[in-house]
Amino acid sequence: MLVVMNHPATNAGSEHGDGSLTKRSVAVFALALAACLNPALAQPDLTLDPSQGWMANTPDEARPADGQLMDRCRALLAEGNAKEARSLLSDWLDENEFSTSPFLAEAYLLRGDARVATNSEWWALYDYEAVIKQFPGSVEFPKAVEREFEIGKRYLTGLKTKIFWMRLEDATSLGAELLVRVQERLPGSRIAEEACLFLADHYYRVRDLTQASEMYDIFLRNFPTSEHRQRAMQRRVYASIGQFKGPSYDSSGLVEARSLIKNFADQYPAEAERAGMSDALSARLDESIASQKLEKARWYFKQGDEVSARFTLNRLRRSHPRTVAASIAYDLMLERGWVKENASTPAMPGDVPADTPKADAPATAPGADAPKVDAKKEGDQ
Repeated sequence: MLVVMNHPATNAGSEHGDGSLTKRSVAVFALALAACLNPALAQPDLTLDPSQGWMANTPDEARPADGQLMDRCRALLAEGNAKEARSLLSDWLDENEFSTSPFLAEAYLLRGDARVATNSEWWALYDYEAVIKQFPGSVEFPKAVEREFEIGKRYLTGLKTKIFWMRLEDATSLGAELLVRVQERLPGSRIAEEACLFLADHYYRVRDLTQASEMYDIFLRNFPTSEHRQRAMQRRVYASIGQFKGPSYDSSGLVEARSLIKNFADQYPAEAERAGMSDALSARLDESIASQKLEKARWYFKQGDEVSARFTLNRLRRSHPRTVAASIAYDLMLERGWVKENASTPAMPGDVPADTPKADAPATAPGADAPKVDAKKEGDQ
């Protein structure tokens, strides 16, 4: 029921003697009545055009036939009739594939969605790629990239591609490639951040620690303010440590891990203490690096290269003096007469530990560099 309140304009009209409404009050009443009877008039359907401003949307009945077909296919997908929608879109694309229709990007995207709904996600990638490569400026472009991201995640979590209607072929490499493409096509975006972190976590989960360390490094450089930065830094440390296979192998990962631990502890001291990334872990890494150098010196002994072995043992004792490996190195050198008992190791170029800052050169007293003159010889002259 419509209730008309007593408006001051009605009283103003009655004060003129005839009791009739003024023209202004009639117009206000008509607009209010129209808004009540037809809410669409009160809130028109508008779209913001960057060049022309707010534009009224075209009613559905006035939309072109191709647009109505897209709406119908979208409704079929919502109802679960993906096969029928795919058939309609395939027929339309066969006729308009090489045309200039403004609905091509929408048609490719919808057919891709229909193929995903019918478990043909591999073929759907062709449709999404058509949108990405042919219509990079369309509103469907980011949607197609997001669809590929979702398919890539499914492949990385175990979904296989079909061979003779059976899912038999591993698609892990394809999933990783799709997530890399997401980062290339929408750099710096939220979905690119998710793709980079998801791929790094995947490598970490399957113990491909080299790739995991690299992806976490890329993530930290590309998204320095991410809320997942702390976890990425922590896992990068573990990935670097996990690459060390033993004293007989390269220890560069441990050297990098010591630096990463220090950076992590500086930024997140409480979390570093809770996770055990403290001086104790650095000491264990130091022991492992020293063991690798000791193994290297022993290899030189087997090759008959005692010069390199002695150099390596000296460097080991200088760089890691508090390790068990340094004590063993001292015993080996003592047996061969390279050092005296309880003698300190002489300084060698480049033997300063990586985590020890180099001290500044001591100040030279005035005249210290001047050549010494024999007073007796000077008097003879």
